[in-house]
Amino acid sequence: MAQADAPYPPIDDYGFISDCHCTALVSRGGSVDWSCMPRVDSDSCFGRLLDWERGGFCSIAPAEVTFTTSRRYLPETMILETTFQCQTGEARLIDYFAMDPQAAEQARYEMIRIVEGISGHIPIRLTVCPRFDFGEILPMIQQKGQGFYTAIGSNKALIIRADFDLDMCERHDLVAAFTIQEGERRRLSINFEEPERVERADARPNLAAEVDKSFQCTQDWWRRWSGRMNEPHCLDPHSLRSAIVLKALTFERTGAIVAACTTSLPEWIGESRNWDYRYSWVRDSVFTVRALSAVGYGDEAERFLAFILRASAGSAQQLQIMYGVDGKRRLTEVELHWLDGYRQSRPVRIGNSASDQKQLDTYGDIMELAVMWHASGHEIDADYCDFLIDVVNTACEKWKDADHGIWELRSGPRHHVHSKAMCWLALQDGITLAEAGAFDAPLDRWRQEASAIRNSIEHHGYDETHGVFIQAYDCPVLDSSLLLLPRMGFVAYDDPRMVRTAQAICQGLDQNGMLLRYEASDGLRGPEGVFIPCTFWLVSCLARQGRIQQAWDYYRRALECANDLGLFSEESDPATCQMLGNFPQGLTHISQIMARLALNSTGTKPAA
Repeated sequence: MAQADAPYPPIDDYGFISDCHCTALVSRGGSVDWSCMPRVDSDSCFGRLLDWERGGFCSIAPAEVTFTTSRRYLPETMILETTFQCQTGEARLIDYFAMDPQAAEQARYEMIRIVEGISGHIPIRLTVCPRFDFGEILPMIQQKGQGFYTAIGSNKALIIRADFDLDMCERHDLVAAFTIQEGERRRLSINFEEPERVERADARPNLAAEVDKSFQCTQDWWRRWSGRMNEPHCLDPHSLRSAIVLKALTFERTGAIVAACTTSLPEWIGESRNWDYRYSWVRDSVFTVRALSAVGYGDEAERFLAFILRASAGSAQQLQIMYGVDGKRRLTEVELHWLDGYRQSRPVRIGNSASDQKQLDTYGDIMELAVMWHASGHEIDADYCDFLIDVVNTACEKWKDADHGIWELRSGPRHHVHSKAMCWLALQDGITLAEAGAFDAPLDRWRQEASAIRNSIEHHGYDETHGVFIQAYDCPVLDSSLLLLPRMGFVAYDDPRMVRTAQAICQGLDQNGMLLRYEASDGLRGPEGVFIPCTFWLVSCLARQGRIQQAWDYYRRALECANDLGLFSEESDPATCQMLGNFPQGLTHISQIMARLALNSTGTKPAA
């Protein structure tokens, strides 16, 4: 059963829609409880996900107290379809952001909500309750014509159009009540606009025809994109959905790729590990383009290459670990004290102070992307060659430094094994490109430093007593990031040291068939859930070590963490499988694709 207004639904209750600019989360009960427009990192227009009373929402649901629902994405699209079943009939709710097939980079910033009668009749209740600037601003709503309204406040405006009557409630909300009959359609359009431009908006007297056309155009756009997948073994439903989600997390105008569409969904309910993931991490973005390229989507790699060159001004010294979707560098972390947080998980944060951290693995990420691009037959222009040489030279200079590592620990820098191995990868990839004739380079120096990094890791980053790699030189504990060492070529999958490390991680970090990130204290208050991407990393490692059945077992367990729409969060409660952390989480979807490819490479299928 579902309820239209149940406060703070579980995270897995939500579906995700996007036009590769704006994003929204739609509950099973038909409520848009999170939406940021015109960009994924903008302040929210609807945000009761983080404060049920103040955040704002847009709900379309049966007027009955309880009803049953089923939902799906239309095949190969980001169009969400929710079906309501009541005693008197059945209706369908369709949600999407309109796509322009001729100019995807020029977003329409338009959320479309369509109600269709399937059988019988259902009383429907609609509420549009916009709240700007994360609930601080109650916008002024004005009627401009029949079914035509504007909501204005601060530096934002929404243009709200419907092909049915709406009533204004105290100048801040719109409501409607109607009965949808079999064969009928009702349409709602919510458009973001700059407030100084709303007076130019028209009533769109042909709204019904325009919305129906936009539905077909949007469906065609997503299906055309999905149809480019060229990896036949990856056409399982989970992997295709993951690829579409990753595309939906790109920012089409610049080529940036965000980690998730939300901020401050907690890593444990009621606790304070709540971070803003609506930015473009270099690491996660490279993982994304690598996964998409593996199944046939190369354009995203080219566009992110251009984005990172612009954002860093072509200088390794000015390279950050993350950027805003427009390339913005200053992502000051701020706590929004007026918001209750999801299920009272405070504080709610925007911005991310980890943007200022030193994370040495970024150099390896940049070089890995360049090698992948060059190996696929593309030339690297002179400016980018200069940038890459600068990146490798900087890795030569910085690899001996301590850093905050892949997990962005706020307890202070350490000599992380994963980070130093990624510096080694930066040098190896630089050598590969130079030897392939991409550019001239000081190869003797690079080879010497690469050898020095390897010797350092094998001497300080390896526990001789237990025969395993460790998290950091000064912290001899297990860490799931070590599962990535063979992926970067630092050690073979079947190297006895790596086999023992993977087995130790299975034994030491496993909680109910899922992996924790690490076992060391990180200086933060409160617990966290198991980290779903790490379990998929383990699957890839085990599959390539020949431990096939164990790999399939972990894979199936990790798939259980997806919701009915195939969406993953960042973390999960190991006892209940309840979703935790930001959602949908790109890194989890990336890791699912790569795990499935690793399993496919074994030529096996899961045992019944």
